Amino acid sequence: MAVKVRQNQRDAIYFVTFTCHQWIPLFEITQLYDNLYQWFSILNKQQIKVLAYVFMPNHLHCLIYLPKDAPELYKIISNAKRFMAYEIVKRLEHADKVDLLVRLENSVRAKEAKKGKLHQVFKESYDAKECFNESFIRQKLDYIHKNPLSKKWNLASDYLVYPYSSARFYDLNEPDKQVILTHYLDV
Repeated sequence: MAVKVRQNQRDAIYFVTFTCHQWIPLFEITQLYDNLYQWFSILNKQQIKVLAYVFMPNHLHCLIYLPKDAPELYKIISNAKRFMAYEIVKRLEHADKVDLLVRLENSVRAKEAKKGKLHQVFKESYDAKECFNESFIRQKLDYIHKNPLSKKWNLASDYLVYPYSSARFYDLNEPDKQVILTHYLDV
């Protein structure tokens, strides 16, 4: 479900997804994974807990906990997408990916171009679902962790070996080497 209304609930867990424009594998092309982990570190510093995640070549899924005093979810996601977009464009320029940069430039709507937008890096909306109960959380955890194995992706032979995921944290009780994770039962 694309977000058309703002998610205002705090002291809540959200399942969040956002996607690169036209499903272009920009995370993979630019090797943006370090930047995605950096975003999680920023969230943790803001007391926003990262509970689970998977980074796919062109989108991400995560479970995050918003404390009572957190900014609204749309602000968190829009800031993340804006700064990631700058980094993606910078990396594409550095790699001399001119055709891809032109494609992203040509995708900017006239109204947005008038405001100074130069590239359409992400889909304009994002998906966010509040997780009301443990059953829904566990369903989303399973979806997140098994996403790399789906027929569409086939990115790993075993979800526990896919490197950009919190699966080992949950299933093997291993700390994540890239980001501080909080178990969903601890919020």
